[in-house]
Amino acid sequence: MRILVVGAGATGGYFGGRLLQANRDVTFLVRPKRATELASTGLVIKSPHGDVTLKNPPTVQADSLRETFDTVLLTCKAFDLDDAIASFAPAAGSHTAIIPLLNGMRHLETLDAEFGHDRVLGGLCSLAVTLNARREVVHLAPMQMLRFGERDGGMSDRVKAIADVFADADCGSQASDDIIQDMWEKWVFLATLAGATCVMRASIGQIVTAPGGRDFILGARDEIAAIARAAGHAPRGEILTSATGILTAEGSPLTASMFRDIEAGARIEADHIIGDLITRAEAAKLPVPKLRTIYTHLKAYESRRG
Repeated sequence: MRILVVGAGATGGYFGGRLLQANRDVTFLVRPKRATELASTGLVIKSPHGDVTLKNPPTVQADSLRETFDTVLLTCKAFDLDDAIASFAPAAGSHTAIIPLLNGMRHLETLDAEFGHDRVLGGLCSLAVTLNARREVVHLAPMQMLRFGERDGGMSDRVKAIADVFADADCGSQASDDIIQDMWEKWVFLATLAGATCVMRASIGQIVTAPGGRDFILGARDEIAAIARAAGHAPRGEILTSATGILTAEGSPLTASMFRDIEAGARIEADHIIGDLITRAEAAKLPVPKLRTIYTHLKAYESRRG
C-alpha cells in the first residue's frame, strides 16, 4: 500500500515517521524548505515511545506529483485545507482513500466537493506533539491515537486493509465502525477545552480554581454536547464522564493547542472548531451564550493579529 502523508510537520511527521519506521511505503508531500531539512538532517522524532532518526525520508513536492497513492493521510490545519487539496489532488485516483485528521466536521464537505463522498473516510487523532527549534518532532506525552473508518459505519475491506498496514507501526492506530460518533465526541471535548483555555488564557487547573471557572467549563460542555445531540450524535455516557474528569481536574496543566497558538501569536481555527458549532446550534435553534462569548474572543484575537 502506497501512503502519501500531506506535510511532515508535527502530526504528519510523527504518524508518517512511525509508519516509515515500520517499513511501510510512505512518501511525504512537503514544501521545498522542509524537503531540504529532511534531506539534510532526516526526520527526527523524540518520543516517550522511543526516539528515531529516519535518514533521507522519501519526499515529493506538489509541482512534481504525478503518481496516485492508495491512501492519503491529511494532517493540515483547517485554514490550510484549500492549499493542501490543491497540492495533493493529482495523487488522488479513483481508488484512493483519503484520511483527514482535522478537527471538527466542516472539512468533510470541502473534501467531498472535491473528491466525492466515497473517497473520503472519517478520521481523528489524539497527539500532543510539536516541532522544536531544530525542526525535530517532539512528542510531549505518551498518549497517541489515530482512528479512521467509513463515515457510513461498518468495517469495509479497505478500512481493514489500511488497519492491517498501520497495525505494526507504533502510532496507536485504530479502525472504527462508528467514526462519525467518534469525531463528534472528540469535537465536544476539544471545543470545550479550546474554548475555556483560550477565553480564560489559562490552564484547566488554573480555571477550576477561579470563581465560576468550573461552572463555565461545564456550561460550555453542555452547550456543545447539546449540539452533538441535535445532530444525532449525543456523547456516550462513559465518554462524557471521562472527558469531564479531564476538563475539571484540579492542578491540571492542560491547555489546548489553540491556546498555545494564541500565546505564540499564530493563526487559529476559530471558525472551524467554534464558529461551525454556532452555525449548527442556530440551525437547531439552541441557545449557546457561552460559545458565542468564546467565539467573540477568538475573532477579536484574529482582528488584533491582522
